[in-house]
Amino acid sequence: MLTPPSPPSESDDGLLTLDDVMSLKLNRTEWVILSACNTAALGRSGEGFSGLARAFFYAGTPSLLVSQWSVDDAATDQLMTAVFTAYAHGSKVSRAAALHEAMLKLMTAGETESGHAYFAHPFAWAPFIVVGEGGTAAN
Repeated sequence: MLTPPSPPSESDDGLLTLDDVMSLKLNRTEWVILSACNTAALGRSGEGFSGLARAFFYAGTPSLLVSQWSVDDAATDQLMTAVFTAYAHGSKVSRAAALHEAMLKLMTAGETESGHAYFAHPFAWAPFIVVGEGGTAAN
């Protein structure tokens, strides 16, 4: 779901469908981040990728950050903020390294400012993986 325009129209209702994604041209996109629940999962098997993830590859993005199961909203907020912070430090930081750095930060969050010790549990950070090209934008 995207934020629908005001007023929504039949062609722009805020719902990003598989057909919408497949019609995009994302050849210049570094990576797409799908931080909702189960964005990589194919059914309940955990094998393969969802149609949504495959559609983004079809549209031309070289890399995706996706989740393999249900995610905690507060932990995901913290994790994605840390991913973007790590990745913003320059072109030398790979997408996979940005996720790894963010996961480490989340694991130690209970010992620092956030006070959420449960973020150290794999439930908070382990659903997320980088698929496709995990390197830097130049790779």
